[in-house]
Amino acid sequence: MAARMVTAVTLVMLICMTFRIPYGAYAALYALTISRESPQVTVSAAKTIVAAFAIGGVYVLIGSLFFVAEPVLRILWVIVSLFLSFYAVSAVANYGTATRFGYVVVVTVPLWDSFISTAVKVEDTLWAVGAIALASGVTVVCELAFGAIRPGDDLIRSVAERLSAVEEVLVCYASDRPVDKAAETRLTRLAMLGASRLRRVLSRSNHPQQYREQMSALVALVGRLVDIAANMMQPGIHVGDDDRQRMGALAASVASIQADLLHGKVPALIKFQGNSEGSNQVLLLREMEMTISQIPEVFSGHRAIGEHVASPLPGDRRATLFIAGALSNLEHYKFGLKGCLAAGLCYLIYNALDWPGISTAVTTCLLTALTTVGASRQKQVLRFAGVVVGGGVGFGAQIFILPSVDSIVGFTVLFIAVTFVAAWIATSGPRFSYFGVQFAVSFYLIHLQEFKIQTSLDVARDRVVGVFFGLFMMWLVFDQLWAAPAATQMKRIFISNLRSLSQLVRAPLPGDTNFLGERSAALREGINANFDKVRSMGDGVLFEFGSSRPRDLALRDRIRQWQPQLRTLFVARIALLKYRLQLPGFELPEPARVAQQEFDNRIANLLDGMADRMEDKAAEVDAGSQDPLEDLEETIRTHCSEGPQGLLPAQMETFLALSRSVESVTMSLDKDIGSAEPVGSSRSSAGDI
Repeated sequence: MAARMVTAVTLVMLICMTFRIPYGAYAALYALTISRESPQVTVSAAKTIVAAFAIGGVYVLIGSLFFVAEPVLRILWVIVSLFLSFYAVSAVANYGTATRFGYVVVVTVPLWDSFISTAVKVEDTLWAVGAIALASGVTVVCELAFGAIRPGDDLIRSVAERLSAVEEVLVCYASDRPVDKAAETRLTRLAMLGASRLRRVLSRSNHPQQYREQMSALVALVGRLVDIAANMMQPGIHVGDDDRQRMGALAASVASIQADLLHGKVPALIKFQGNSEGSNQVLLLREMEMTISQIPEVFSGHRAIGEHVASPLPGDRRATLFIAGALSNLEHYKFGLKGCLAAGLCYLIYNALDWPGISTAVTTCLLTALTTVGASRQKQVLRFAGVVVGGGVGFGAQIFILPSVDSIVGFTVLFIAVTFVAAWIATSGPRFSYFGVQFAVSFYLIHLQEFKIQTSLDVARDRVVGVFFGLFMMWLVFDQLWAAPAATQMKRIFISNLRSLSQLVRAPLPGDTNFLGERSAALREGINANFDKVRSMGDGVLFEFGSSRPRDLALRDRIRQWQPQLRTLFVARIALLKYRLQLPGFELPEPARVAQQEFDNRIANLLDGMADRMEDKAAEVDAGSQDPLEDLEETIRTHCSEGPQGLLPAQMETFLALSRSVESVTMSLDKDIGSAEPVGSSRSSAGDI
């Protein structure tokens, strides 16, 4: 990945320097940050970037046409433009599109404030859009070339990589030897990285809907498997003989699944013998067996993976410009006002001081504006650290290296070295990648702004000062005005997922004939997105301080413990949904179907009760049986007792196994939430949620 990024960025730099194309720093930056999840996704991302920048450029030119001659009107236009940019960041469905529109606005504002001819201003504004279009085109060509060299499904390869990491750890335990340091580091990295990128790749693909549903469940299960394996690597763990045998069987099963996926085959069904719960040292062993056994069930009754060919999806939902409630939700307007106030103050102050070099303060406000204090502060810290380190490297190159360089070849060698370090960090994972991007930004702004070696240190100094100034304004405004603590958001999103999963368990309701299409996909995608948001908010809590910090951290730890159980419940429910919908090959007899609906309603009531307790409401007591699975099992066994020797058909065995998994996880989660002491953030209340 880093090599592909460096190749594209270096080509963009050489073209900009050779033909003296303005805004080379921004072109190189976007060549670095364009998505490279697959050639198709890269093409889509490049189109989005170019379109967003083109719209932003047209907006700037039209606005300048009307307001550039009147200073007072121009200031008002700039303020309104900043509000629109921040409002779009909060309300537009595609975050990347919104930030790129705002970005072209904030980077061209200093240009239109400068004392140069209008023709030059218009030309440079068009060059800003043209440079980004050039960078996007070069990146797309590079990605298509790399895709031709290494054909295959990137999603399957990524899933296989995670399975391989889990297998390696299990083999170490089964062989009664310590886990290799390299294997431990690899698994920990994959656990931190999560599965959000894989789900994003899948959501943007043009595979058939059935294949996407199967792979979505596969990604969730494999992500859960990585989490379990990472949690098993406890210091001083002792594995008994029985557990080693079970781990050996687990490793063999994982290897078999990995091989089948890579060869385009449907994994064979897996059953683990015995009901032993394992030693007290390996409490998660049974949970890992359950997760692995569910992976082949995702594909049960369907064609081989390799038979699915990418094709258009006529039934897919159309993309919308704004998220739901964008025009009616006051939170979006509040976010726009906060961002406008912070960036507007930066704009007015640097103009009053006649110090245009620190205009990066406005850009910093836009790029670090997130919906919660903790998440925004996390990004601010990474931006400041990246700019300081990148500026230091830029300073060092100016002082010690570039005076001895007299050609583009020498500069290219330096450029490749710095860009590779930045790209390597940018691909490390979601918690640290922004540092690598800002490291590159700082270096590019120093050395790619002019078509010569930069001999003045003022540029690097002004960039760092501007970033620091922007961060100060963000702290002053976002932390004090309508603050949204990450702990509050984390709790709210987790409760929302409990409610959404309850709806999914009950669905489809009687008379709901459209659930299989748009509403089903929207509900599942929303739950998946919320899983990633909870994880992101958890990182943001670490960057919030105050008297409520101990309670917020305690709440964060508990939700992080409950999240994997909820994810497991979600994956099992997706598999059971086929029986609830009576899809071909998954039809249930009428008595079993009625019993399943009753079982689902009790599970949904338990989920709603958990949400009520977290909101400090009185949870409704279920008047049904204590064990929600008891009636379902009895009904199915009674119906199937007339079979040979009273054995259940394989389809019913699979259905009951999934139902047992749902019941076990739900009861465990209900017990954990019910026994938890209230530790909610003191800055929030039930009314806030």
